[in-house]
Amino acid sequence: MTETALKEFADKINQIMPVFVKEFTKTNARVFFKEKLSFSQFLILQLLYSEGETKMTTLAKFMRVTTAAMTGIVDRLVRDHYLVRVDDPNDRRIIKVRLTPKAQGVVRKINQERRKLVISIFSKISDQDRKDYLRIVTHIKDILEAEAKI
Repeated sequence: MTETALKEFADKINQIMPVFVKEFTKTNARVFFKEKLSFSQFLILQLLYSEGETKMTTLAKFMRVTTAAMTGIVDRLVRDHYLVRVDDPNDRRIIKVRLTPKAQGVVRKINQERRKLVISIFSKISDQDRKDYLRIVTHIKDILEAEAKI
């Protein structure tokens, strides 16, 4: 792909991505509003839902914020009964957090809503296009995760 073609591609992607984000966020906005959750807070809950009990430093790296900033975010999630802090019995300096049953229910509900949306959209696309799309976005995810580790 030439540099000009790559720039045109980037421009088209920049037009498409806000639509994706807006529509996926709109689907969950009702739950976010009801639960008083920001999208960033939900990302943390989603990570804990998939990874389980996690160290604060891991969360800070995931969100690309300082541990002090993460402490503030976690404080609010603990206050609102989405997270609990867990001391490491082997090292008092390590603090982990885990989801409460309330948070697990919220994440499950949002994931179900997102799943319905994905099924609704992708049912209108051929099986081969779905496979191609999944292959490409998985490759993009892998690139982003590899670059985040650098």
